[in-house]
Amino acid sequence: MAARRRAAGLLAAVAALAALTGCFGGGGRPECDTVDGIVQCRPDQRSGAPDIAGELLKGGSYDVVDQRGQVVVVNFWGSWCAPCRAEADDLEATYQATKDSGVTFLGINVQDSRDKAIAFEEGRVTYPSIFDPGSRLALAMDVPPNTIPATVILDREGRIATVIRAAVKQDGLQPIVERVAAESPASTGQR
Repeated sequence: MAARRRAAGLLAAVAALAALTGCFGGGGRPECDTVDGIVQCRPDQRSGAPDIAGELLKGGSYDVVDQRGQVVVVNFWGSWCAPCRAEADDLEATYQATKDSGVTFLGINVQDSRDKAIAFEEGRVTYPSIFDPGSRLALAMDVPPNTIPATVILDREGRIATVIRAAVKQDGLQPIVERVAAESPASTGQR
């Protein structure tokens, strides 16, 4: 029974990755590379992200449009998700290491109660999180809640540069974030 559940979970993850790869430009095109669950696209092959806006966990509102000109690292998480707990310190360390280079982070909490989500973040991360208990934003980004954690890196124009479909470590995430942050405005289409 456990083996059957693991196989079903693996198939769901593969299907979700295939959907993401096709949606975000990786679908076998030479401009995008997919390696170990990470899809990275060249600037001229990136697609725009859907609207990312909502109520913050601790009050107030957030709209990613207000961050245009910054690289935005969006992490989908839940307090009930063991890999999400494992990656929290690495996300915060990467945020601290890159924020002075025009990088901001945003968490999107899915399928959680507000109290549990706030308790999870307390002392772990300093960047804001949108409260999305119905997983509306996750589904709009083709991130089924049962496939989190997932991290999406938006370039300075709000286009999807990278999609990571696994828990992250600082030594893997930070170089990707730094590469996207170092892109020149000409390569991203900015003027």
